[in-house]
Amino acid sequence: MTADSSTTRHLIQEMLDPGICVLKISRPEALNALNTDVLIELKDALLKIANTPEIRVLIFTGNGEKAFIAGADITEMKGKTVEEGVQFAQLGHEVTKLLELMPKPTIAAVNGYALGGGTELALACDFIYASDKAVFGQPEVGLGVIPGFGGTLRLSKFVGLPRAKELIFTGRRVKAEEAFQIGLVCQVFESNQLMPRVIEIAQTISKHSATAVAKAKHLLNEFAETSGLNVKLDAEAHAFGRLFETHDQREGMSAFVEKRKPVFHGLS
Repeated sequence: MTADSSTTRHLIQEMLDPGICVLKISRPEALNALNTDVLIELKDALLKIANTPEIRVLIFTGNGEKAFIAGADITEMKGKTVEEGVQFAQLGHEVTKLLELMPKPTIAAVNGYALGGGTELALACDFIYASDKAVFGQPEVGLGVIPGFGGTLRLSKFVGLPRAKELIFTGRRVKAEEAFQIGLVCQVFESNQLMPRVIEIAQTISKHSATAVAKAKHLLNEFAETSGLNVKLDAEAHAFGRLFETHDQREGMSAFVEKRKPVFHGLS
């Protein structure tokens, strides 16, 4: 196995034989949290990967041992207007659709915290493997907003509608073993075995017909009713954005940044 690597400000990309690309988010000072710059870099990288014939399988992960992606950057999000909130969600949707719909298999290797947007980007991959230290969650309601990168659509496809509602309404965190039990992840590995095992699985896939795998992925997505994906995601983005004019959003994100408990007003 050989490896070639390249880096941008927030991404590390490695090429392994045969045709396996490992893409890592690397923003260690913020536990790989997603801001606008990271999402733009991700979008550009995924577009190139989707259009590179030599790449047969993508492994998507986070750099370091603590976090896959700890969520969206609340410091950046906190002061957004409704329009800016919609635009931020739509940028997240562009990234997740590239993961979900590119003709190559995409595997999430979750190596730590995958909260909010981190869980949502993992959900956009074809399937998820986790280390025994992984933690998932959709904590957005505690910030006065909702999942904005496709979580309201994709989570139920993995765990079923009642469980998705429970996880989103409570915002609770789910450790690796429970994530496996509820169908969120395919398998859990010891932390030091996650990447070696995921690479083995990617190698198995890469040896098969790329044309057949791409056709199977397209049909599986189509039969899972992703034909209405754009309409559904657009509705989520606008609902996400409208919450940026509410007291609860301002209070929830301010409380997060100030490290205190929020005081919400309730329905308005």
